[in-house]
Amino acid sequence: MSYLEFWTAIAPFNLVLQDRAHCDAQIRSGEVDEDTVLTVLKHMARVELRERHGLKWRPVTPWLKVVSDH
Repeated sequence: MSYLEFWTAIAPFNLVLQDRAHCDAQIRSGEVDEDTVLTVLKHMARVELRERHGLKWRPVTPWLKVVSDH
């Protein structure tokens, strides 16, 4: 999902995130790159949706199981 697609996708949920104009200004000035801003915004969205709906925290990536050869 791109930065622009993110803003379109979250619009119906009325999430309280960083102001888009502020994020755009940070990217435009070179203060922060777009990928970093998108990563932070996605994390903020996950946290807010989890809290709003009373969901249990779950790791983003699955646990890996180490198997030894015998």
